Amino acid sequence: MSATLLDVDAVRARFTALDRPLAFFDGPGGTQCPDEVIDAIADYLRRDNANIGAPYETSRRTDALVARAHERAALFLGCEAGEVAFGPSMTSLNFLLTRALARNLEAGDEVLLTRLDHDANVAPWLALADDIGIVVKYVDVNDDLALDLEDLAAKRTPRTKVVAFPAAANSVGTKPDVERIVELAHEAGALAWIDAVHYGPHGPIDVSSWGCDVLVCSPYKFFGPHMGMAFGREELLRGWRAYKVRPSANEPVGRRFELGTSQHELLAGFVAAVDYVHSLGWEAIVEHETALGERFLEGLPDGVALHGLPTMEGRVATFCFSVPDRTARSVAEHLAERDVAVWWGNYYALETMRHLGLDEDDGAVRAGIVHYNTAYEVDRLLTGLSELV
Repeated sequence: MSATLLDVDAVRARFTALDRPLAFFDGPGGTQCPDEVIDAIADYLRRDNANIGAPYETSRRTDALVARAHERAALFLGCEAGEVAFGPSMTSLNFLLTRALARNLEAGDEVLLTRLDHDANVAPWLALADDIGIVVKYVDVNDDLALDLEDLAAKRTPRTKVVAFPAAANSVGTKPDVERIVELAHEAGALAWIDAVHYGPHGPIDVSSWGCDVLVCSPYKFFGPHMGMAFGREELLRGWRAYKVRPSANEPVGRRFELGTSQHELLAGFVAAVDYVHSLGWEAIVEHETALGERFLEGLPDGVALHGLPTMEGRVATFCFSVPDRTARSVAEHLAERDVAVWWGNYYALETMRHLGLDEDDGAVRAGIVHYNTAYEVDRLLTGLSELV
């Protein structure tokens, strides 16, 4: 792999947060923010802080920021600005959107989930099973934790209304075939509902080419502030009755699903985050992460059990693993003592942990590589693991 597309030293110079010994492999739980994102948030609060809809200067600038944020979201997602909704988190938006859809569901209608899903794309559907009697089914995975598309096809029925799945698994890094899953959903007359939270920092999202109906994600996973973002196909959103207060906006249609006053300062940070990603380009990001992922896989010490695909084909550079005779927590603590930050536990991917037969609380260790990581940091991670086997 060429190292010329991404100047990682220049990238890291844009992050004050990275100017320390700690090697951040905790991106799946939330990435660091470049200084320009932090500055955008602070600058809004210093100069433009106001609510929308008033005739004075700061309110007019806030109106312009809200419009600009929806336009940047459309650029990032590949949709129209009016099809975007922002909220406090992906989870809150997903509960809101699933409940709006539920007005059109009946007892016995079916939703297909996967064994790879984060619980934020599971629990809302389980709650609807309790509330109105929908039926939730799970699509299985293969031994290498790739999604079993034959199982998905077989589990569709005339009552399947939604196929909900991740664009990338936050637990084991699997990257399913999005376009094929969307096709299988639509063949059954079902909606394709994508959780792109984990995929967000790893590659371009294009809801138009993917053909999905709903997509939810979180800017704090792609170098922005803590908030949620959703896409819904305009025709679909217009057919749902949103849970909202009466005076709030009905147009554009996506705004119907934004409850209360938006986090305007975070929208400013979001705009800066999208601009940051596009300043690097997806080709450079993907190439760099792929090279580091291959370095990790090639150097993984014998005795460390990898849970997931053994190559970079069909995955992002997020790795789930266990060390025999050691708890996941103790491995994470060992690495933390060496200034290497990884997660341990279930990462809210309960069905994945159950499939692997792992303790649902201790789970496994997770190391996530993003574009600001370096080869030296990967080597430090591998060295720390080699001390345990």
